Amino acid sequence: MYLQIRDPRARELARKIAQRRHVSMTEVVVQALETEYRRVATQPPLATRLSEIADELAAIAKPGGQDMSKDEIDAMWGH
Repeated sequence: MYLQIRDPRARELARKIAQRRHVSMTEVVVQALETEYRRVATQPPLATRLSEIADELAAIAKPGGQDMSKDEIDAMWGH
């Protein structure tokens, strides 16, 4: 299979890294993809992360929330 880097910026970055590491551009791309895969493989799914954030916010929020007037809402949005 053939991998072609068409984006000039990506190609230049790969070339610079390859020169500094004394490896091929293909090796640079493989290393970058392996690193990124390890990073995303260890993260919980987005739905789980969002659920955890929602739970944290719900724990801090006051029960029942707070009613806001139209003027308060306008002020919040900078109107």
